[in-house]
Amino acid sequence: MKFIRPALVALTLLLVAAACSSDDSESTTTTVLTTLPPVSTVAPSTTTTAAPTTTTQPVALPTSPLNGLPVEDAASLDRRVIAVKIDNHPDARPQSGLQEADAVYELIVEGGLTRFIAMFLQTDSEYIGPIRSMRPTDPALVKPIEATLQISGGQYWIRSIADYIEVPFIGESSPNTFRIPSNGRARERTLFGATDGMRSTADQINSPDEPPAPWFNFGEPTPSTTPARSITIDWSQSNDVTWVYNGDQYLRYTVTTPHNWEDADGAQGPVMFDTLLVLKARQYTAVPPGAGRAVPALETTGEGEAIAFYNGVVVEGTWSREETSDPFLLTASDGSELVLPPGRIWTSVVPDTRDVTWE
Repeated sequence: MKFIRPALVALTLLLVAAACSSDDSESTTTTVLTTLPPVSTVAPSTTTTAAPTTTTQPVALPTSPLNGLPVEDAASLDRRVIAVKIDNHPDARPQSGLQEADAVYELIVEGGLTRFIAMFLQTDSEYIGPIRSMRPTDPALVKPIEATLQISGGQYWIRSIADYIEVPFIGESSPNTFRIPSNGRARERTLFGATDGMRSTADQINSPDEPPAPWFNFGEPTPSTTPARSITIDWSQSNDVTWVYNGDQYLRYTVTTPHNWEDADGAQGPVMFDTLLVLKARQYTAVPPGAGRAVPALETTGEGEAIAFYNGVVVEGTWSREETSDPFLLTASDGSELVLPPGRIWTSVVPDTRDVTWE
């Protein structure tokens, strides 16, 4: 709408008439009056109707049940989890494949050392190891996600535990595993593998090929204002691990030495994950019913203390589950369900007699 004072009517009509005589029908003539306040003009109307504006909503990607991250290839979620037992003896470092895993477990073994279980669903690795043997706690940890467990072997009575709770496992064979040149390593630290071969071998033994149920509750995380940028886990008198938050992820150190991974070409990088979860559990000595060697084990049914670290903060709570087939239920200290942010997650199952500190 244009408002013009009566004194300007005649002059304005004259100017508009002059503008309409132009050959350029798309131009709009604006005249500035030097002796009067400027007058706004309205562009000529047009009979063209603008096309209606449509808004395309982004398509929500499916998310991984192992870490809550969005996945572009939905087919990569419609298959089994491959869980690979990895050595963590000092002579086994740097390990391979940890940087490609969707999630990792860490748990105590003999001599105060730990070993890892690297889990692959939407991702794969062409070079992962060194692969080591099964321990009594392993089947109970991977049972809720219906994983096929890749091992290098294990005592008969321990393997019978996996059979009893129906956790399929595969050992050293082709095409899932291969030996690398020792380069000074003991032979037990020279077994490596590729997850595509592991999937093929799992098919051959008719291992279930079903996607897992959600491992934890991923979403908008439980809020916290308690900072935790450096976390130390006292695994044993000879084994302290520190994780340091760099503003984005947590980097792993063995005492003060950076813990690196190494790929097949010899390139190295730091072991780092988005979320750290500590589950404290009762440690006991698992004694074979007959022949065999007793080994450390952890009780992962019942309940215990849970500590979650993400985004540079900490949330304390508890974990609980009744059966080995149940997922871990995480509860915050206020009684609400503890929600983790989407991200690659490292879960340490720590004896409840050991200290976990942060600052």
